[in-house]
Amino acid sequence: MSELEINLDPVSHITIDAIGKPGERVFYLQGVQGERSITLLVEKIQVQTLALGIEQFLSEITERYPDKQEASGDFDELQMHIHPPVDPLFRVGELGLGYDSERDLVVVIARETLTGDQSPEDVRVVNYWCTRNQALALGRWGLEVAKRGRPICPYCGQPMDPEGHFCPKKNGHKH
Repeated sequence: MSELEINLDPVSHITIDAIGKPGERVFYLQGVQGERSITLLVEKIQVQTLALGIEQFLSEITERYPDKQEASGDFDELQMHIHPPVDPLFRVGELGLGYDSERDLVVVIARETLTGDQSPEDVRVVNYWCTRNQALALGRWGLEVAKRGRPICPYCGQPMDPEGHFCPKKNGHKH
């Protein structure tokens, strides 16, 4: 394993959280293993996509391995918040999921965003190994965090600021 790949195997805590006011929030993915904590920057759309992907992925695991107990995504909100210090290692460009059936662990794979001066071989990867219950709780909490943002305009689908917004579907009239 190279220094460009970090494995938290397994995590004792994995979460997604947002810091800031709606419209100005910054989203984070964080995993903790013992004293080691790895925090990464993610986009809201990545949070939503990961959360929905986890639901589907775990459903497929349950179908493929019917002898395994179905995951429970129960979580305590107070336990799901990000742990300080919040010092992100990198910005995530790509998220993926994997599963080790022998250990019954899910892996959330986070790849660094490739910048102009980086070669693909220099991209860092963090593997967060977690239980199916932790993964499902992560997904459900992620959806909850994402929906706590600005309300969505029912006409154009864009986020609305507290003072409203100029909706293109209503010819620029404020909604």
